[in-house]
Amino acid sequence: MEKQPYKEAVLWEARDGQKVRCILCQWRCLINPGQLGRCRVRKNINGTLFSLNYVKICAANPDPIEKKPLFHFQPASQSFSIAAPGCNFQCVFCQNWQISQSPGDGVINGQAYPPDAIVQAAIKTNCTSIAYTYTEPTVFMELCAETATAAKKKGLSNVFVCNGYMTPEAIDFARGWLDGINVDLKAFTDKFYRDLCKARLKPVLETLEYLAHKTDIWLEITTLLVPGQNDGPEELRQIAEYIAQKLSPDVPWHISRFFPQYHLTDVAPTAQAELEQAYEIGKAAGLRYVYVGNLPGNRAESTWCYRCGALLIERVGYRVRQNSVKDAHCSLCNAEIAGVGLSS
Repeated sequence: MEKQPYKEAVLWEARDGQKVRCILCQWRCLINPGQLGRCRVRKNINGTLFSLNYVKICAANPDPIEKKPLFHFQPASQSFSIAAPGCNFQCVFCQNWQISQSPGDGVINGQAYPPDAIVQAAIKTNCTSIAYTYTEPTVFMELCAETATAAKKKGLSNVFVCNGYMTPEAIDFARGWLDGINVDLKAFTDKFYRDLCKARLKPVLETLEYLAHKTDIWLEITTLLVPGQNDGPEELRQIAEYIAQKLSPDVPWHISRFFPQYHLTDVAPTAQAELEQAYEIGKAAGLRYVYVGNLPGNRAESTWCYRCGALLIERVGYRVRQNSVKDAHCSLCNAEIAGVGLSS
């Protein structure tokens, strides 16, 4: 592992006996010399914490911003999407497990892709933003920070797709260059997080509340409905009411269809009726923008005015067919529509 490229990490503190405390994510790992953090991509080398996945890119390509999913952030635009190996969760249903869990054998695979080259690739592919996604951007924060800073100088935006385990210190570190974020709120029970993700619920809620009330970073939330695990009507009501009351009714909630993946291959895909029930629960809780994902052609892919019911942004899959939002307002009743760069 010593032969891997590495860079001194951000957000850590020295401790006695050459130990280090990582303060990047809510695990706040205390790491002994020669050992790795929980993410397996940050290592204590002689009392200094290093990132082992810096510029080790395992995915890089343009995507519709809707794929993140971010529906209220520059709709119909392209986002150059990158990932480096590693994650601080161990979700048994991870759809990107080949890259998020890949450092488990001590080998970190990826292509060298420095920040300036990423920004140039984004510009060449007509992207208006760079998305740090697929794995967990928190654990490749060094690359995110340098790339995002360079991107901002070229007029590009930056967005995260993450699991919500960032510390307040990490959010403050990113707030100068991070414009939007989609956070997975995977469930509303600690049992789900412990059993299926090897994590905890409370830190995610703390992150969501910090993002919503202490920053101006645009926030959207995704919940993957896993049959028999987090799809009960009462739990969905709790999630929807939490978003509406503790965060904001303007925070979009994406309810995504589960497909068998990784270690959870014996569970059937989410039924359409369950997704539509979750949608109605979200609307009944007072959320203005509720979406159903992985169900192409459903009307809940589109944005409707919460006041007059007009169709504002029509989507089919990741494609925007039409957008009638004018100056961030409904073109019919003039209700304000929350988001970033919404107008057609």
